Amino acid sequence: MSISTRNAQDLERMNSQLHELREAVLAISSDLSLPEVLQRIVIAAATLAHAKYAALGVPNESGTVLAEFVVHGISEEERKRIAHPPRGLGVLGVIMSEQKSLRLRSIADHPRSAGFPMGHPPMGSFLGVPVLFKGRCLGNLYITNKIDGDEFTPEDENLIEWLASHAAIAIEHARLYEEVQRLSIVEERQRIGMDLHDGVIQSIYAVGLQLEFIRALIEDGDSKQAHERLGAAIEALNHTIRDIRSYILDLHPHQFQGDDLEVGVRRLVAEFKANSLIVTDLEIDSDVCQAVSSEARLAIFQITQEALANVAKHSHATRVKLQIFSNGESLKMSVEDNGVGLPHDGGVRRMGHGLNNMAQRARTIGGALEVNSEQGNGTRIDVRVPKL
Repeated sequence: MSISTRNAQDLERMNSQLHELREAVLAISSDLSLPEVLQRIVIAAATLAHAKYAALGVPNESGTVLAEFVVHGISEEERKRIAHPPRGLGVLGVIMSEQKSLRLRSIADHPRSAGFPMGHPPMGSFLGVPVLFKGRCLGNLYITNKIDGDEFTPEDENLIEWLASHAAIAIEHARLYEEVQRLSIVEERQRIGMDLHDGVIQSIYAVGLQLEFIRALIEDGDSKQAHERLGAAIEALNHTIRDIRSYILDLHPHQFQGDDLEVGVRRLVAEFKANSLIVTDLEIDSDVCQAVSSEARLAIFQITQEALANVAKHSHATRVKLQIFSNGESLKMSVEDNGVGLPHDGGVRRMGHGLNNMAQRARTIGGALEVNSEQGNGTRIDVRVPKL
């Protein structure tokens, strides 16, 4: 083989590897769910280095043992047969403590090798790479059993180190996203708690005072005024119950399970009707629900959930109509109520957080949200999402 031919083959192989690395980086960066990011990283590592097995170990806070271990190449049945997950006490611990890459022809030959737990599949060739972010070890990538060779090559090591550097950024972004979501939930719970304290509890206290006054009227023989006051107390109590049901919608939101948008929305509507006591008409086209991506189905469900929660909390509506149907090249979802509508003097800003959330969700899936409302004439929210 001539030198020029060998150089051309080397260049072709390098271009192929760079393409695979690019695809792997795009894959692990396309999700903000931390479990999904970790799983995509191990799949990418196995694919890039042609390894039978891949794993990502996440150390505990002290960095001494592995707290989490994500694997690829081992079936669920095989995992169940393993006595216990790796703790990072043998060769895996070397990567964790030294934070340096380690490449071995056979893992058993290393002096720190501690063997495998009962039921663990046999493993030979090994490559371990730390996942570092600004000097912190976020995890350790391990791949074993080179499929097309006796051991992993220096090129494999370079590729996995490049992958690890991008993986560190993806992991950190996913963790930050989860933290922001957690803080948003805490903030919302605190707001609801303040609303309960400032609104609902005071309302119940006021009803109690009315009932005390009614008892005094009855004792004085003023049954007519007592009867009138009793009607007002019952109305105030019913209003308080509606408020509590609205807060229940926030505290216990129905979760979207799987990709079946129709099933998820029907369950959401059933829960909404039970908690809000608002008459709800639902029209949903089963076919169009499958005509959008899984990401779009999740976003549509979340927008619907937030729109219904706003109806329960703010609209004072007695009826709401929810539709999901085909509209040309788009899926259209609309929520229309017969409530008080949005006031013009800052009312939209007062509800702006929820509306902005819905608009942002629509934009992330290539859609758009439109709000139409008039005081005293209800509110209509329309979302259009392009079909696949």
